[in-house]
Amino acid sequence: MNGYKLVEDPEFNYLRVDPVPSYEQVEQFYLNEFYSGEYKKFNDSDLAVQEKDKEFFLLRWRFIYEQCHKYIGDLKGRTLLDIGCGYCQALLYFREQGMQVSGMEPSAEGCAYGISQGLSVIQLGFENHIHDFGEKFDVVTLLNVLEHLREPAEVLKRILKHYLSPNGMLVVEVPNEFNEFQVVADREYQLDQWWICPPGHINYFNVNSLKNLFELCGFEVVHIESSFPLEMFLLFGDVYVGKDALGKICHQKRVKFEQTLAQNGRFEVLQKLYQSLGELGLGRQITMYAIPKKS
Repeated sequence: MNGYKLVEDPEFNYLRVDPVPSYEQVEQFYLNEFYSGEYKKFNDSDLAVQEKDKEFFLLRWRFIYEQCHKYIGDLKGRTLLDIGCGYCQALLYFREQGMQVSGMEPSAEGCAYGISQGLSVIQLGFENHIHDFGEKFDVVTLLNVLEHLREPAEVLKRILKHYLSPNGMLVVEVPNEFNEFQVVADREYQLDQWWICPPGHINYFNVNSLKNLFELCGFEVVHIESSFPLEMFLLFGDVYVGKDALGKICHQKRVKFEQTLAQNGRFEVLQKLYQSLGELGLGRQITMYAIPKKS
């Protein structure tokens, strides 16, 4: 834990490290380490990782697109802001679907790549800054970002006030930590809670704590889904923690499972499965969809 301990946030009840890293520590981490340091090999926002695993990510973004379409209607011509857009691969997908897209990203590398692709991307550390886009957005996405933030509640409130249209939808994806498969595997194989990794991850959410945070910040949750429960491989005996080669094999099996269903016209089966897993609190990731509460 490198001098940190894990505590329950007294106001919002999710788990976080204590002490919370300073703004300067976090800023330097993303400027100097997230894409270029030791953390890079664990970072699925890296461009090379996303290009190599393109089909996996396309399916992930299809889930988001179709759920937003279901709740707020036809998305062609609608606006989307991706906060923490990384190398902008999600933005490229949503643009291909006919949306008008913008991004915010603290790393120079990610911004430069997005601009090279003709995207509207600004370089900004979004915890302490507000950018005036001149409009509010129909969809705001925050994908694998909230776990990294010093003050996640303040960022959600800022999105509600400054970025999200009153009839828009916020989509947040975070790791599903301390889920039952993960906890049992950790106990069975003495894996030392491998998912706790400050200062990269400051906050640790599950379905209940993330939903509670949304509601306290002025949102109504309308849909919850999770992703494939990757820790299930650990329970099968494939202990991939600390073993990159085995981890890649397990991931490839997960991708094969999803692609086989989708390519054979069973995408809706996947949707129903991942919604059910979300209700059970299982799955590697949680994706939560919310709209502004009506007063």
